Amino acid sequence: MFSIMQRNMGWIEVICGSMFSGKSEELIRRLRRAMIARQKVAIFKPRIDTRYSSDHIVSHSELKIPSKMVKDAWDILEQSLEAQVVGIDEAQFFSRDLVLICQKLANMGKRVIVAGLDQDYRGEPFDPIPQLLAVAEYITKTHAICVICGNPANYTQRKTADQARVVVGAADIYEARCRNCFEPPEDIKTEIKLAGKRRRGNKERLK
Repeated sequence: MFSIMQRNMGWIEVICGSMFSGKSEELIRRLRRAMIARQKVAIFKPRIDTRYSSDHIVSHSELKIPSKMVKDAWDILEQSLEAQVVGIDEAQFFSRDLVLICQKLANMGKRVIVAGLDQDYRGEPFDPIPQLLAVAEYITKTHAICVICGNPANYTQRKTADQARVVVGAADIYEARCRNCFEPPEDIKTEIKLAGKRRRGNKERLK
C-alpha cells in the first residue's frame, strides 16, 4: 500500500559554510522567491548582530531583506505562528534551543531556512549548526575564496588575538582561508601534536 504524501508537511533547510561564502546571499535569494510566490514569510536575525543593519539581513555583497531582531530562539517561535516560511540568519549566535524551535516550526508545516557558520575561528564545529545539520532535510554547503591562494575556502581565519568564541565582525577581523592556508590557534596545534605522540606511544606498546 502506498502512503499518501501530506500536503502541509514542513521541513528544515540549512545553508552553512565559512564567512564570505555567500550564506546570507543564498538565504535572501530563497526568501525573495517565497515572497514572489505570495507566501507569508517571517525573517529573523540575532540581536547581537548589528554590523550592517538593525532591521535587515545584509550580505557582504550588500544584498538585503527586512528582518526582525530577536533576543533568543523562543522569540522566533512566538513571532512565526502565521508564517509559511521562516528565515533565520547567523544561526551560530543562538543557543541549542534553536534546534528545538526549528523542529517545532517544521512539525507545524512550515518551511524553515537557516543560515550560519558551521565552524568557529578555531576550525571546530560551531553549535548549533552541527545539530541542525543532523535533523535538516536539505543542506547546502557554501565556499568562499581563500585570500592567500585563491582555492575554495572552508575556514574562517580570525586576524586578532581575541580568544572569545563569539566576536562579531566582518573583513576587519576575519578572512576566508582554505585548508592549507588556515592557521589554527596555538593550543589547537599543540593538541594535534600531543594526539600524534599518544598514537605513536600506543603503537610502540602494542609491538
